[in-house]
Amino acid sequence: MIEFEEIPVLKRIKRLTTAVACLTAMAAAPTQAQEIKIGALYPFSGGLALLGDESFRGTQMAVDERNASGGVDGKKVVLVKADAVDANQAVGEARRLTSVEGVSAIFGSFSSGVATAATQVTELSGVPYFELGAVADTITARGFKYVFRSNSTAKSFADRSIESIVKVIAPTLKTDPKALRIAIIYEDGPYGTLVSGFQKEEAKRLGLNVVESQAYSAKSVDLSSLVLRLKGANADIVLQTSYQNDTLLFFRQSASAGYKPRAVIGAGGGYSLQETAQSLGSGIEAVYNVDFPQITMKEAGAPGLKEFVAAYEKRYGSAPRSGHSLVNYVGAKSFLDIMSAAKSTDPEKIRQSALAYRKPIGSSAAGWGFHFGENGQNQLASSNLMQWQGGKLVTVYPEHVATAKPVPGKQ
Repeated sequence: MIEFEEIPVLKRIKRLTTAVACLTAMAAAPTQAQEIKIGALYPFSGGLALLGDESFRGTQMAVDERNASGGVDGKKVVLVKADAVDANQAVGEARRLTSVEGVSAIFGSFSSGVATAATQVTELSGVPYFELGAVADTITARGFKYVFRSNSTAKSFADRSIESIVKVIAPTLKTDPKALRIAIIYEDGPYGTLVSGFQKEEAKRLGLNVVESQAYSAKSVDLSSLVLRLKGANADIVLQTSYQNDTLLFFRQSASAGYKPRAVIGAGGGYSLQETAQSLGSGIEAVYNVDFPQITMKEAGAPGLKEFVAAYEKRYGSAPRSGHSLVNYVGAKSFLDIMSAAKSTDPEKIRQSALAYRKPIGSSAAGWGFHFGENGQNQLASSNLMQWQGGKLVTVYPEHVATAKPVPGKQ
């Protein structure tokens, strides 16, 4: 008798549970519909973490600013962070973001190795990937439809560095550029290999004297043999494409070996970081850096730069650590504009919106304009020549954005 009386009760409990589940799902649905999830794929740990985090800060600021003004097509943008320290981890995290998290797009990534690997996954998944800081030209040279890049490339860095030897450094040293003995050293990943390759091509085209060209691992703990080789070759100018740890290692071991070239030119990476300058002290004085635009540009050609710096300082309690936060902020803003104009998360509509997007040079806080080619590359992004002077990284070339004159280093 008791057995038959319990059955209706169990049925009522089951029906009630089902009803609650349905109501919960219905209540959650409007919230989910009001959000757009975008992945943020950067190296947040490991040797690239400092620049990865600095890049992410700019992206986060752009997203917060966008959300404060109504989001994308009226929907709040939610960033889903993913830590990718190398190519293998980039593949795994890209799969998680696209398959598990269900993101509508991905922002990244600072590292060319990370971007190259991750974009292979996102392209197959049909998820737009917006690169904001990796420079390898190959990223937008593979015929991918849904990979877009806002920043300048390795070739831009290389061409500017060689141009700087001819138009800035040789005149500052009062020397014929063809009389200078040039050494090209670089980390052996996609970033260093591409920049150095373009540097060698451009130097050869201009008839400059390259006496050494050497690759090394960015994970090296000893560059003393490389330093001694440069010293033995009596290299006047050193071009180094590096990250932070190998930048510090090169300068410290050069000092130990008594090697002091007449000029050193970095290609972004560790050369732009305030932490690098603090670690090297006076050793960084007069060192050059070809890089993304920094916060020391003339504001007339970079509207919004002053406001960006003020917002960064308010949020993080210090000045930007490098220009990576600035260019990620500028790039993320452009891609959020593109997604909003598409009025859809459909990848084909986002692609068409990107190809139609136009902003003139001098219209952004980085001084860049925007015009994406069929390959997804922003054709109006550029690089500048900076120099460490008195503990600050000041812009010295081109003249229309320069805030200081170049100075020769002490020999």
